[in-house]
Amino acid sequence: MSKVIAMWAHPRAVSTAFLRMMIERGDITVVHEPLVTLTDEGKVPVPGTDGGSVEITSTGELLAQFKKLAHIRPVFFKDTVEYRYQYLFDHPEEIADIEHTFIVRDPKKAINSHYHVKPTVACHEIGYEHQYDLFELVRAIKGKPPTVVHAERLLREPETVIGNYCRAVGLPFLPEALQWRPEDRTEWQRTRKWHLDAIGSSGFSASEKQYDITVDNNDTLKSYYDYHYPFYEKLIQHSI
Repeated sequence: MSKVIAMWAHPRAVSTAFLRMMIERGDITVVHEPLVTLTDEGKVPVPGTDGGSVEITSTGELLAQFKKLAHIRPVFFKDTVEYRYQYLFDHPEEIADIEHTFIVRDPKKAINSHYHVKPTVACHEIGYEHQYDLFELVRAIKGKPPTVVHAERLLREPETVIGNYCRAVGLPFLPEALQWRPEDRTEWQRTRKWHLDAIGSSGFSASEKQYDITVDNNDTLKSYYDYHYPFYEKLIQHSI
């Protein structure tokens, strides 16, 4: 199966737990946030076709490497969209054969959590606008809306949602991958503070965290919510 599957997530969307589940499958090459790393660092290590690692320094080179890897086995990568990744919009032909998927979470929960980790967060970094723009790009390329995962439903009904996801992207459903051993993985070290919940997790489970500063009591966060909610509302209409 020569397939590259992308998951595009706004920050704090439960996407790292989703990636952890994909790692647990054991039949897919999994890459964690290569475009975020490339944007922040100017380079990113990704798996090589020989089992080692190669250093990538451009988006075009990254996409080409994914396609090489996909000849060996399916590739799954997830990225967060605090950045717009203009290269994808300028070169749609290079992402036309990728299976694009999205994951969205209630913006109040995502924004509250985002601010807790990064109090200097700016409005554009919340990500739903970038995510929706990319969704529309993919819809135009493919001629149909891509798959969207509803994070809250994933946490409530993981077997149903993952089963639906696997059917949508053409992967076998492996229910045993819904549970895993908690671990602090090497690929999470650069941005470790963002992945503490995933590090301690052993499966998908809903938990309500309480924060002192939230969308409900902070004018700046409320303005972020008001700006991004319409994009979330359009995306969630397509959720599986």
